[in-house]
Order: sequence, then C-alpha cells, then structure tokens
Amino acid sequence: MDEETANPTTVRCPSNRIVEQRGLYFDELEEGVVYAHRPGRTVTETDNVLFTTMTMNTQALHLDSAWSAGQPFGQRLINSMFTLATVVGQSVPQLTQGTIVAQLGLTDITFPHPLYHGDTLYTETVISQKRPSASRPGQGIVTMKHVGRNQYGNVVAVVTRSSLMWTRKAHILQQGG
Repeated sequence: MDEETANPTTVRCPSNRIVEQRGLYFDELEEGVVYAHRPGRTVTETDNVLFTTMTMNTQALHLDSAWSAGQPFGQRLINSMFTLATVVGQSVPQLTQGTIVAQLGLTDITFPHPLYHGDTLYTETVISQKRPSASRPGQGIVTMKHVGRNQYGNVVAVVTRSSLMWTRKAHILQQGG
C-alpha cells in the first residue's frame, strides 16, 4: 500500500507549487473599480436571533414577531449590526484577506432599506481613494465604499471603510521572503 492509499489526505503535487487565497495588495487595488463579492449570503431567522442575543441587543424589533407585526415594517428586521458585519465580511476574501495591516475606521454608515429574514445580501466595493502611508513605508491607506443590496437590488447598507494595507513587496520582505 502506497502513502496516498494509506493516508487519503495526502495530495500529490507534481510542481510543489502552493497557491494560497488572499486579498489584493495596496498596489493591486484600483480606484473607481467595482469589486463584486459573490456569492451572496441568504440571511436566516437563526442568524438574526443568534447575533442579536449574542450581542445582548434586546431590541424587540429583532426578537419579537408579534410586537414587530404592529410596527411600520410589519415584521422583524435583521439586526443592522449583523448587516454591517456581513457587508464588510463579504469583501474580505477578495480584498483584504492576508493583505490588511489594520482596519482604521468605519464612517458614513447608513441603512436605507431594511433587510428581512430570507433576504439575500450582495455586496460591492468601490475603492474611492488610496495613498501611500506617510509614516509606514511599504503600507498604504485605502478608502473603500461598501454597498450591500438585497436580491431585488434595494440598497440595505452603505459604509465607508479605511484600512491600512500592505504593498506586495513590503509584505513579502516582512515575511522573510
């Protein structure tokens, strides 16, 4: 019995080349480009109740179906902090996974339309500004605008995010490569 048969988790790679998923480096991000993050994320009642109770948010608008039925939207709403976290999170694999140094801030956060149980959230990001850091060589500050929409195209969240990002060369050097 060879090693592959004995250990099915062994993968033979003839080139010994490994490709690791990562976001984009500062020098790869382009201003004005729309980065569409897919797949979307269908939000469930469980997502909403767990997030709401884990964060100790006792807002009846998220938890009490009977009470919410008598409110202007006629049903429970997805917790806006869950919506915000998911909008930012959907951008991570494509833009910042392994290439971010730090998140610097979130501003101009709005929720123009509610998100409901069963809605699917799609996010797009536009890089609105980028500049090399004046105090941190090999890093740059990137400002991005995330827009989350439901399956009908209604904007449910908008946020401006600033992040400190690595340049490719500096990150490779920092890792000892």
